[in-house]
Amino acid sequence: MSDLGALREAVCAVNRGLPAAGLVTMHSGNASGIDRASGRLVIKPSGIDYATLTPDMLVEVDLDSGDVINTKLRPSVDLPHHLYIYRRDPSVGGVIHTHSNYATAFAACHEPIPLVLTAIADEFGGEIPCCPFAECDGDELGRLIFAHRSAAPAILLANHGVFTWGQDVHAAFKAAVMTEDVAKTVFLARQLGEPRVIPMASAKKYYERYHTRYGQKAA
Repeated sequence: MSDLGALREAVCAVNRGLPAAGLVTMHSGNASGIDRASGRLVIKPSGIDYATLTPDMLVEVDLDSGDVINTKLRPSVDLPHHLYIYRRDPSVGGVIHTHSNYATAFAACHEPIPLVLTAIADEFGGEIPCCPFAECDGDELGRLIFAHRSAAPAILLANHGVFTWGQDVHAAFKAAVMTEDVAKTVFLARQLGEPRVIPMASAKKYYERYHTRYGQKAA
């Protein structure tokens, strides 16, 4: 299988995983992945049911020009924001957009998800920021994402939803799942009282441990 063929398989599997993980409903949200060697990305087509999505239906797009390649299907309307992220951060290999309920509730209030859980420290290294409201046309949303993002591979979009990214589409998917999971826990904690913020010095230790010693690392 070619690199683009393998990419299509991976991005399709992650797109179909979004509703299964409770991160999207109906046609909302999307996932994309990029092959940096060819300068091509693939993204979910607009308005297509996740259950019927197949790898060959993903829309291939040229990174530099933004042109759609060899298909009559239209790409997600969020393509400009995916392109903006890929063009400005060469370390990114996958991007995901969701409207997951608990994280989007924070976005509706223009609030970041605060650093009150070790799980947040592990995955994100600090709070998950929220960028100001922007309309979806043009590059304004992409510019705001870059202006307000932190070291965390996730950001809330005021009144809108969530964007996550990673070294590949699987890492971006993990960040999206973790964003919703910690948002739900923080919401529940607020029903009991005022969650306490973890000191940044401690958060850095959790982040370093999780990213260097957690799991099975290659020798």
